[in-house]
Order: sequence, then C-alpha cells, then structure tokens
Amino acid sequence: MNNIRNLAIIAHVDHGKTTLIDNILAQAGSFRENQQVDERAMDSNDLEKERGITILAKCTAVQWKDTKINIIDTPGHADFGGEVERVLSMADGVILLTDAAEGPMPQTKFVLSKALAQGLRPIVVINKIDRPDGRPEEVIDEVFDLFVSLDANDEQLDFPILYASGRDGWCTKELDDPRESLTPLLDLILDHVPAPDVDINAPFSMLATLLDKDPYLGRILVGRVYSGQAKINENVQALNLDNQKVESFRLSKLLTFSGLSRVPTDSVQAGDIIAVAGMKDTTSVSDTICVPQVTQAIASTPIDPPTMAVTISINDSPLAGREGSKVTSTMIRERLLAEAETNVAITVNETGQKDAFEVGGRGELQLGVLIETMRREGFELSVSRPRVLFQEENGERLEPYEEVIVDVDEEYSGSVVEKMTGPRKAEMTDMRQSAGKTRITFMAPSRGLIGYQSEFLTDTRGTGVMNRVFSHYGPYKGNIAGRRNGALISTDKGEAVAYAIFNLQDRGVMFINPQASVYQGMIVGEHSKDNDLEINVLKGKKLTNVRASGSDEAVTLTPPRRMSLEDMMSWIDEDELVEVTPKSLRLRKVHLDPNERKKHARANAA
Repeated sequence: MNNIRNLAIIAHVDHGKTTLIDNILAQAGSFRENQQVDERAMDSNDLEKERGITILAKCTAVQWKDTKINIIDTPGHADFGGEVERVLSMADGVILLTDAAEGPMPQTKFVLSKALAQGLRPIVVINKIDRPDGRPEEVIDEVFDLFVSLDANDEQLDFPILYASGRDGWCTKELDDPRESLTPLLDLILDHVPAPDVDINAPFSMLATLLDKDPYLGRILVGRVYSGQAKINENVQALNLDNQKVESFRLSKLLTFSGLSRVPTDSVQAGDIIAVAGMKDTTSVSDTICVPQVTQAIASTPIDPPTMAVTISINDSPLAGREGSKVTSTMIRERLLAEAETNVAITVNETGQKDAFEVGGRGELQLGVLIETMRREGFELSVSRPRVLFQEENGERLEPYEEVIVDVDEEYSGSVVEKMTGPRKAEMTDMRQSAGKTRITFMAPSRGLIGYQSEFLTDTRGTGVMNRVFSHYGPYKGNIAGRRNGALISTDKGEAVAYAIFNLQDRGVMFINPQASVYQGMIVGEHSKDNDLEINVLKGKKLTNVRASGSDEAVTLTPPRRMSLEDMMSWIDEDELVEVTPKSLRLRKVHLDPNERKKHARANAA
C-alpha cells in the first residue's frame, strides 16, 4: 500500500484551505488545459459559495509521481466540528494551514487538538506569506507554543514547515527560495505522511464516514477501507457501533476519487478512500460495511455533544402556506431526522409541544445553515431563540463556555472589554498587540454571546473580527440580561403604509418597508424603550377635498434595519419567533393575540 497517502487539510476558517486544494488539483494535472473550473471548486454547495466557508467535508484525489494522494477538505468553523472529527479518522496525516498574519486562531486550536489526539503528525504550512502584514517567524513560534499546550509528543513537535501562497500556487522550504510551484509540498507529503497501515489479506471492512446523495445512485457512503478487498456486486452487511447488523446488501457501485470526480471501479482494496452505493436508508455514518463473517464493528471517534438548541415548529402565522410547499409537521420531522442521520453534530428530539422539535447543534451558525438549507428546499418553519444546553454534575448546574478571540482597533478595545466582562459575564484572559490591532482573549459563557455579533460589529464600526470556539462546561454564571429594547408590534393585518411608518419612526427602528404584508402580533420594529409597544402601520392619511399649505410635505423614510437569519434568531426573546419561508423572514410574537400575550405574561410572572 505504499502507493496511497490519505491526508486531511485543517485550518481556521478563511485561512485558505480550499484555495490551496484548487491549485494542488491544477498542478497535479487533475484538470484539462481548457477545462473551466470554478474558484474554490471544492465548495460546491450554494451556501458555501455565498458565505465563502466550507460547511461539508469533501474528498478529492490527485496522482503525484506514482502515488495516489487522497485529500480531505475540512470545515474550519467550530460549528461544523462534527465533520472534522469524523473525517480525521480517514487520514494518516494532516496539513495544518496557518495565516502568516493572523497566526493560530481558536479553530486552529480546535482542529489541531483533534488531529494530535488521533496521533497524526502534521505538516505546518504558513499560508498567505505575501501579505504585507505577514509575520511568519512569530507565527511559527505561536504554532510551536500551541503544539506544546496541546500535549503534542516529540514526534509531532518535530514538524516540517513550508511557506506558501495558496492563491498564487507556490510554496517553499525557506522564505528566500524561488517561488515556483507546489512541488515542495507534494514531495513532502510523499516523504512525511505514512502509507496506510492495513492488512490487505484480511476480510473486507470499511468505516462509513460521510453520507452523500446522488440522483441516479441514491445514497452514497464515503469511507476508508480498513482491511481486505471488495469487488463489485459482492454481498456485504452493515454493523452499527453496538456490533448489531443493520442490513445486508449488494455493492451495486464502487467508486474511487480522481480530481473532482468519482470514478467507477470494479474492485477496491485496504487503505483507499472509496464511495459505495447499494444500501437502503438504514445504513448511515459511523456504520461498518463488511463481509458477513466480520462480527466486530470498527471503533468510531465519539463526537462532542451539542451545546445549543432551538425549537423548530410548523409555521402557523396568518401568512402561512403562501410561499412554501413543505408546511406539515410530518415533512419537517422527516427532514430533521434525515439531517441528524447524516450530521452527527445535530440532535433531534420530540418536545411536549404539538408539531415542535428540539434541534441541538454546535452553535448559531450551524443551526442557521440547517434552517437556511431547509428554507431553500421549500419548507416553512417557526424558529425559537437559541438556548444553551446545561449539564448536571454532582448536583451542580454547568453551562458551556467558549474561548473568544477578538481583533479590534485600539480605540474600540475599551468598549468591547466593558460589554464582555460586564453584562455578558466573560473573563478576560489575555490582551496583546498583534498585526496592528489589539487581540483580546476572553472565556465567556455561551449564553452571554447569543446576539452579541451584530452589537460587536456596531461597537467596532465594522472593523472588529470575533472568533469563538467551544472550550468546556463550567459553573453556572447566574442570570444574564437579554435584549434591552422592546418590540414594535403590528395591531392589524394588511399592507404597511409609508405615511404610517413615517409618523411612527420616532418610536424606534423599523424592520419593514412600505407595502410589506403584516399581521396582528408581527414584530415590525425595535422600540426605543424597554417595553413592547403595539402600533398601527396600516393607518393611511385622511384625505379631504381641501388643500392647505404644508399639509402635503414629502414622506421621508429612514431605510429599515436588515437582519440575516442568524441575526434574527439571536435578536428575538423567549416569547418571540422567527417565521421562515422560502422568500421571507419575519419576526413575530409566539401569541399573536394581545389578550393571550397578557394572560401568558401574568402566568409567567406568577
């Protein structure tokens, strides 16, 4: 098996993994000379292209000299850490990519800790070396300190270092070497990453790690062959982690990776990363696919539990059913269970409420991406405010904490420290100058960070960068105040009128445009005071047949505040929901009728 190398590329979000893989594919001859290839070709999902981040781990392969290199592109965002943990089990080595200016960030620490725990020996690549604010020598020292703090062994600490510009397609062993191509990296992979340590003569077994769907082949499971060989049409079985048989099926299709394509093959052998088809809906990720005489499933890495949850329910607003085709609780339930099956970092539980499901995940971004994906598939949903998931230990209540690193201009650091250590109950653990900015590190309860991103951007005039990663469960910090301002609530159903909005602008910030459809109980703005206020945005100007000077002054409207799905989820309070439909996002009260709201408010106060 000396002619195969299995490699994962790990890094903090936006440090250049996917762009580097594009150039590896190009230079290893995976594309024809005249082939049109999208930038960040591995980010094939629409949401990945829009947000510029990797959400789903994906496999590709290149041929270098006489060796096949399987490369796994992993997400850099901690919310998608479940993907990272799973795919590292397929790899024998990793490339740790670090930005030459930013250095190691929270997610760098997160993904590296997972790789070191599996005994992998990283190759360190200092990327974006051509940045004017690059500081490669300092970054190497920071990377070494990070390895030491994560208890790397001597072999792992002896890591090779390359300097690169993934965007321009070159890397070098020394800073002043000629900058020509990625050949030094590809050669180093062959020398440094060990060949798979497998038994080709043992019975066939593979661990399913990624699940994909194909319009022609149905379900496709991607994983590494741990032992033996398999041929097409061979009979196999699937075992779950408890060594129980899930199903038997025939390998109707065997596929290996080449460039961006999956290539059909007649046989596969131990050490390779492959895709198989032929199973029914029962076989899923973390199952072992093996020949019938194998009775022991392959051990799979336990996944960190979810730290945050939202309640997803049917859309029961007066405007329900106008845009979506999937509106019933049965459809929502089936889609959420299908997601939990393929995405091990997501959990789905039935709730005591009718037509509502509790969905747990790693953070607001991961839950927001799931809801945005469902919305594009035609679903209509109501979504609650995210809440953290507590744990009990020895009678003590524990809550999740996150390590937060913010890079801000010095003039805004005071405001950020005040907001974080005051109402949000974070503790500042470090503060230093870095790359022309002040870098501040906090340890903060996850509860205190819900809804802070938009406030942080306002406080830093859009120049601040905040990164966060789950750290541990710690003591409960007591009550943390939520949103300080109340909501402006529509009193009636109809279309909003510009004249009414104009006259109500001094009451607060509006969320809607004129002609927007509104209904009783819908939130149309944020009140400038701390109480909710019911307003009539349908009230037009009284018309008479008498004209008077000054009565026809122009209506000048302030543009409404635009919020993303994640902004809305973190803005709402416990008694509010986000209404999500394929074309619209609206905010509303749980109880639309004002009398119902008062009744429930009294009951909660009691």
